[in-house]
Amino acid sequence: MMQLSFGQNQQLPEWQPGFLDIHHINTGRGDAAFMVFPDGTTMLVDAGDMSETHPRTTSRRNAKLVPNRAKTAPEWIVDYIDQFLPKNQERKLDYALITHYHDDHFGETDSLRRVAPGGYQLTGIMEVGTLIPIKTLIDRGFDFPINLKDQKVQSQERFSKDKYGMIATLKEYWKFIANQSKKVGLKNEALQVGSSKQIRLQRYPTEYPGFSVQNIASNGMIWTGYDDTFYALFEEGEYHGENPLSNVIRIDYGKFNYCTGGDISGINGFGQTDLNDVESHVAPVIGAVDVATLNHHGNRDSQNPFYVRTVRPRVWIQQNWTADHPGEEVLRRITSKKLYPGDRDIFSTIMLQGTKDVIGGRLDQYKSQEGHIVVRVKDNGDTYDVYVLNNTTEEREIKSKHGPYKAR
Repeated sequence: MMQLSFGQNQQLPEWQPGFLDIHHINTGRGDAAFMVFPDGTTMLVDAGDMSETHPRTTSRRNAKLVPNRAKTAPEWIVDYIDQFLPKNQERKLDYALITHYHDDHFGETDSLRRVAPGGYQLTGIMEVGTLIPIKTLIDRGFDFPINLKDQKVQSQERFSKDKYGMIATLKEYWKFIANQSKKVGLKNEALQVGSSKQIRLQRYPTEYPGFSVQNIASNGMIWTGYDDTFYALFEEGEYHGENPLSNVIRIDYGKFNYCTGGDISGINGFGQTDLNDVESHVAPVIGAVDVATLNHHGNRDSQNPFYVRTVRPRVWIQQNWTADHPGEEVLRRITSKKLYPGDRDIFSTIMLQGTKDVIGGRLDQYKSQEGHIVVRVKDNGDTYDVYVLNNTTEEREIKSKHGPYKAR
């Protein structure tokens, strides 16, 4: 597999009709992936924005805000989108998808946040959507397995003592939705498990019949793999935290397949494979893919052996922000040829010194350990390349190119 390095200031070639571009953006504050579908339809998956007042954000074990502190993380996300939005196209996001309600995925309130004219704090997806209009905002809903708008639920100890303020942020999120619905016509929907029609090409759908977005899981509801039927892992009132409720999708373009699943996991508290956890249930319906993001940023509770063996991607992409990621045992699993044969390349948005000190030379298996990671799929899904862009500059020039890979 060819790897190319580039000279100074060489830019990513412009998106062209027929390309599927998936940009994994590194701000140092959580997940954000900007996608341009083959007909120019756009989607943002998550908009992480952790509070600048928390010790975990300012400590050495966490990443710095990049490329600099001149903007907030959401402002940098929008700046990135503005750079790579298809030319001569209306400045908007057709879709935004929030995988679940954690700060590193949708934002977090704090005393430093500015307040929008609509009366909500500017953080995460709320600030992104204020700066660039969102047509359809998809999340996991709010009423299952527990109703997050219920005051009795909000007063539960798990939420009243939540140091990251999920409920406080959700209240701002709901105000943002109400405001933007009136102002720009934003539509808010819960992910429809089993559907391949909810997220679809908006401009020229008939020109790319091989493209689709399949909704795999949400709120512990798992697609069966046929029709739009699903089954539930959790009962009403059974809340195990946000991570297992994450939205999971698979993108198909011809032979090419990509999956991303928020913070789902599959390893139990004793470090053993959990066949009752979300990873083990979604793996059979996801199937083998070309590119997969690491669930839960590569935390040690994720990428169980059954999941790794089943999805067996050619390329793993790690979106991370802390020295906890990856767990060394996760790295062992995703690189094990006993779990699945063949080559695999791993890319990370950032690798912190604490991780390097602990794991050491095993990290040399990564093709890149810092930068925005762009997957560009071409030839009606037959081939794809991976570009690493500089995340320390506002120009985001190419650092390296990997490929071409042949979709399987």
